[in-house]
Amino acid sequence: MEVGCFTGGDFAQNGYVVWCEATGQCVIVDPGAAALDMVGAVKAGAGELTAVLLTHAHLDHVEGLGVVRDYIDVPVYLHPADREMFDNVPTQAAMLGMACPELDPPDRELEDGVSFRFGDSVFKVIHTPGHSPGHVILYAEEDAVALVGDLVFAGSVGRTDLPGGDYQALFRSIREKVLTMPGETRLFTGHGPATTVEHERTTNPFLVPNYGGELA
Repeated sequence: MEVGCFTGGDFAQNGYVVWCEATGQCVIVDPGAAALDMVGAVKAGAGELTAVLLTHAHLDHVEGLGVVRDYIDVPVYLHPADREMFDNVPTQAAMLGMACPELDPPDRELEDGVSFRFGDSVFKVIHTPGHSPGHVILYAEEDAVALVGDLVFAGSVGRTDLPGGDYQALFRSIREKVLTMPGETRLFTGHGPATTVEHERTTNPFLVPNYGGELA
């Protein structure tokens, strides 16, 4: 599995193209402001794009979806608990003094515990509410890779002050779904640099008390 990160926009959002190195099939995850670069990478690599996977439906993670759909018609997947948020992307933009057109709806639903396959690669879909009601992470256990959206960052955690945020749910999701992964698992985040589970367990000031500390 090869993970390519593409960062853009006012929010410096990370979108990803993930390739199955054995077959060339790939998926796009969270097409934000750098979506044009993501499409360019798929074209340059002669990859077969099979799907778009959305970790959640905040504006910065979906605003480039139209760019991808203009390139190729592939199914778009989103957890149903974030569908209302997705349908209100123009309102999200307006709240930030921005503009975004309505987006065509997702085609299919991401379900907790389901395995999503592309080529010989596989992601397990894990529902991790807190940053948003339908937030998911995509975990490739064999490759020791997890795309964690805005759940956790290098040295920080996701916001819970946006509509649908839940502080207690966020930390429960991180504690039960992320900190229990093997320490060498690489975490590719929605903003900022990649990190590892072990690094966040031992150095993240928001999480140290949640792993072996007074809040464990």
